Amino acid sequence: MSTAGDAAAGARMAVGTFTAVPVRVERVDRAVAGWAMLWAPVLGAALGAVCGAAAAAGTLLGLPSVLAALLGTGLAALLTRGLHLDGLADLADGLGSGRPAEGALEVMRRSDIGPFGVVTLVLVLGAQVLALGRLAEVSPWAAVAGAAVAGAAGRLAVLLACTPRTPPARPDGLGALVAGTVGPARAAAACAGTAVLCLAGLAVSPGFAAACAGAAAAGILVAVLLLRRAVRRLGGVTGDVLGALAESAATAALVVAAGASAWV
Repeated sequence: MSTAGDAAAGARMAVGTFTAVPVRVERVDRAVAGWAMLWAPVLGAALGAVCGAAAAAGTLLGLPSVLAALLGTGLAALLTRGLHLDGLADLADGLGSGRPAEGALEVMRRSDIGPFGVVTLVLVLGAQVLALGRLAEVSPWAAVAGAAVAGAAGRLAVLLACTPRTPPARPDGLGALVAGTVGPARAAAACAGTAVLCLAGLAVSPGFAAACAGAAAAGILVAVLLLRRAVRRLGGVTGDVLGALAESAATAALVVAAGASAWV
């Protein structure tokens, strides 16, 4: 298949993997998976903007900012089928189990959520709601731009975890399919695209655009630290690890953007 065909198939795979939008995916292989990971930050930015707009609209309609942000955060979970949140909870349970790699992976395969997963979800969702609510208080554009950058940073973290230096933890599953499919040039292009997206903060102020850039960098740093921990414990990445990276990076970016908004 041509490069254009790979890119189109990758876009469909990305939509099917990262959102709840029903799409027909006719071909799934490592070439397509690499393109899907490249599309991921674009989808993350779009989803973040939609959810930020929902929070901003709720605030403009007179809802308390926290309630409006709760609706926006809930919309994000709905649009992604909660898959990233599920991965975050599973990874928390796996790492928190204290078991060796095989035992931790077995814990992560279970359909139930343990105490570590519950506590992690409460903290992460609480942080997302409060941070998005703060941005909505600043201005509607702050909520939209901040959430878009956070969404892009979350999926950029997934893309960066799919470079050749990171192995899969298992020989099957999503982690095995996408691990090592993103080369340096594509990773650099995705980073540059996310940096350009931070200019959306200019709709609020130059200072907020800089804050968005710092927020994206903070999100990636948190994801890198979490990825190192997961690889050391599990031996590589899984679909759950990728979901956890997306939520962790996005949450960190939102929190930093919200905190910085008080100074810009």
